[in-house]
Amino acid sequence: MKTTLKRSTVYLDVQIHKALKVKSALSSKSISELVNEAVKLILAEDYEDLLAFEERKNEPDLNFETVLKELQNSGKI
Repeated sequence: MKTTLKRSTVYLDVQIHKALKVKSALSSKSISELVNEAVKLILAEDYEDLLAFEERKNEPDLNFETVLKELQNSGKI
């Protein structure tokens, strides 16, 4: 699968950039590859969260105070 790349300017903290350069050298991957991998992981995590929200949208809401009272009544807190 051919990937189309889009150039972007990203400003990184100096220490993060330094760590990325070291990781890049050790892994034989470019900084761009490392950043792309990290962004993909974050986006995949967000997507999983959205799926979980969708699956649970019909569950009843829990009132925090009620839950606390139930925990207290059961002796768990």
